[in-house]
Amino acid sequence: PWPISIPPATGSPSPVSDVVNLNRFRKAKAKAEKSAKATTNRSKFGRTKAEKSRDKAEGERVRLLLDGAKRDENPNGGPE
Repeated sequence: PWPISIPPATGSPSPVSDVVNLNRFRKAKAKAEKSAKATTNRSKFGRTKAEKSRDKAEGERVRLLLDGAKRDENPNGGPE
């Protein structure tokens, strides 16, 4: 009656989809989300070593400048 077309057993893709390991898919998705969050956190909070050392040196310079300009409350060493 109808012309029935049956695909050969080998050589052509099956009409049924491939089996997907859902656990692997879930882990890959979580890893991608974690990576994306890490990227945003690096840009938001991360500073390079050079920036950290520059800020530390600047803070030390300011501290030394202020300590050098500090005045004694009583030069005689006794109560006023």
